[in-house]
Amino acid sequence: MIFVNHETRLRIFALLVTFVTFLMPSPLKAQTNQSNAELWLSKADVAPPFSIPASRGAWEKKRKVVRAELWKLLGKLPPRPTIPKVTTLSQEDRGDYRLEKFQFDNGAGATVPGYILLPKSATTATLAAQKTKSPAILYCHWHGGEYEIGKEALFQAKHSPVEPGPEFARHGFVVLGIDAYCFGERNGRGPDGPAELGKEGEWTAAKFNLWVGRTLWGMILRDDLMALDYLASRPEVDPKRIGVTGMSMGATRTWWLMGLDERLKAGVAIACMTRYQNLIQHEMLKAHGIYYFVPGFLNHFDSEAVISLIAPRAILFQTGDQDGGSPVDGIHALEDAVRPAFEVYGKPAQFQSLVYPGLGHVYTPEMWTHTMKWFEEHLE
Repeated sequence: MIFVNHETRLRIFALLVTFVTFLMPSPLKAQTNQSNAELWLSKADVAPPFSIPASRGAWEKKRKVVRAELWKLLGKLPPRPTIPKVTTLSQEDRGDYRLEKFQFDNGAGATVPGYILLPKSATTATLAAQKTKSPAILYCHWHGGEYEIGKEALFQAKHSPVEPGPEFARHGFVVLGIDAYCFGERNGRGPDGPAELGKEGEWTAAKFNLWVGRTLWGMILRDDLMALDYLASRPEVDPKRIGVTGMSMGATRTWWLMGLDERLKAGVAIACMTRYQNLIQHEMLKAHGIYYFVPGFLNHFDSEAVISLIAPRAILFQTGDQDGGSPVDGIHALEDAVRPAFEVYGKPAQFQSLVYPGLGHVYTPEMWTHTMKWFEEHLE
């Protein structure tokens, strides 16, 4: 038998406690197994799951509440005139179509420049002979870190397989696009003036709008709706056959605009079908600019609430499964949440989501083919 004194026993006990403590996971270690995103989400007031009522009547009541909440979240937006006062700055014959440059005062301190393409089939004489008006497309340009877009909003061949504006016009669509806040001719015309050229313009515009109780995203959408007001008022345009499309930031504008305004009959959103909670979980908030963040949004619902408001009108999403700005698990969650809103109207085919394997944030020729086919089918 081995005898140890009291001091030795204490030392052995201390060593055993240290060894056992080392083997057991500490609360801190267990906590760090969670991602930063999960920790943030776990402490946030995130909205409960969004569901579509089984009956059409119940959904109609709920969608009114959701849309009203969206308008509230966008902030205290200035009222807009029924039809904006537009000044035509120039006209140019481009062969297949006529190009007009215009501008309007948005009533909130900004002049909004834009372009409209009028196919030769949409001339006054042709329309009078056919006794019909033309379908139209509201084209929303993308972000992409490019701030000097100007009329490239309609002629952006670099980031799409074709020049969207002219190609739509050649297929008989009247096409209209404007420069959003901070882009094209509007870059450097925000609260800080020329000092904010480049990306800084988004931050100064966002700061100013928050100070006066509204969001930059709300003001961007407000300008788009003023552009829609003008497009719908054109004598060449059939106001019941207007669609909207865009890539990236333009895609997000597309589905938000359709969620807010029933006049848009069809839409195609390229490369930005984003569920916000999934974006956070993938630690990809950096994939989107400050312009589109709406304070308090996730206290109420996620983006499925906006997209569901589009039903039963026709919307096509086309997204690559490697697009970091639109995590694919979020895409599938949106599909599952949104589809019942179209089913309750008996029009499930009006909602389509095409996910392309192995593709990132791109606009491919195949996507363009589906885009044109979608509009020809739904704006006929």
